[in-house]
Amino acid sequence: MADMEYRRLGPSGMKVSAISIGAWLTYGSDTVEFETAKDCIRVAIENGINFIDVADAYARGEAEKVVGQIVKDYDRSKLVISTKAYWPMSDDVNDRGLSRKHIMESVEKSLKRFDMDYLDIFFCHRYDENTLTEETVRALDDLIRQGKILYWGTSMWQAHQIQEAIDAADKYLAYRPVVDQPIYNMLDRHQVEGDVEAKLEEHAMGMVVFSPLAGGLLTGKYNDGIPEDSRAAAYTDTAMAERFADDRIRKARELTAVAQEYGYEPSALALAWAMYHPGVDSVITGATKPRHVESNLKALDVTLSSDLEKKIEDILQNRPYNSHRAVMTPDEFEAI
Repeated sequence: MADMEYRRLGPSGMKVSAISIGAWLTYGSDTVEFETAKDCIRVAIENGINFIDVADAYARGEAEKVVGQIVKDYDRSKLVISTKAYWPMSDDVNDRGLSRKHIMESVEKSLKRFDMDYLDIFFCHRYDENTLTEETVRALDDLIRQGKILYWGTSMWQAHQIQEAIDAADKYLAYRPVVDQPIYNMLDRHQVEGDVEAKLEEHAMGMVVFSPLAGGLLTGKYNDGIPEDSRAAAYTDTAMAERFADDRIRKARELTAVAQEYGYEPSALALAWAMYHPGVDSVITGATKPRHVESNLKALDVTLSSDLEKKIEDILQNRPYNSHRAVMTPDEFEAI
């Protein structure tokens, strides 16, 4: 297996592993027992993953507690730990959003749950229509100056919203966001490719993307339909029905065949495809078993040649008209 790649996080001097591990829907919930979560993170760190992504909303704070307890076995300074805030954490009217009150209190609560003195990255989990962006930016600037967070970023913000944050930061000589966290994978490209990637490139901001395997669809495990005992079978809402639509499963099946033709696992090919986007600093992966971490790491061995990229695009047929995506050569990829 190739050695881990490390990339600068946007304009910052901090480097994150090209493959990271996230706690969404897993750690701190009934999905994964503590010892299994510990084994997953252990395998990740031992294989060079230094970036662990969490959020206060994940298992209502329990994910932060679990990750905090696990990483006590490691040198904190060698890890990059992120969390987020925006979603309601209780029925209280102020326990949500990106107001100064909620951000300040959320960071304090997250630090206590992690049992840490600082967070490397704090993400605004969504854009808050009810709070002035200036208020949010100035609160985050204060937290950085207090040493409680080192960098901040956005998640699922639109291009004009990111520009709002840049303008507010410049107006008050505050710290700018250095990174965005959007959804990005072979089947879900429109959030990134186009206006957002252009805006991030304009300001030299980085990207750490989530759901690079499209909720497991790009691993090939749903190629023959959704198993009755799978987690996906329990979903009944419209959004989930669209995620597992027949056309998406068909594409996943065809992508699996292409991956096998080149000797790769479908999940490794999907992760490498996301990693090869020149604006992506890290792909956030999930794992409910240590072998999932090991499987994800195989993406480091994938070479996304021009002919392979063309075969992928021929299957996808979903490239946005204003996409800035460009494939790097293996030499360019290794030079990052």
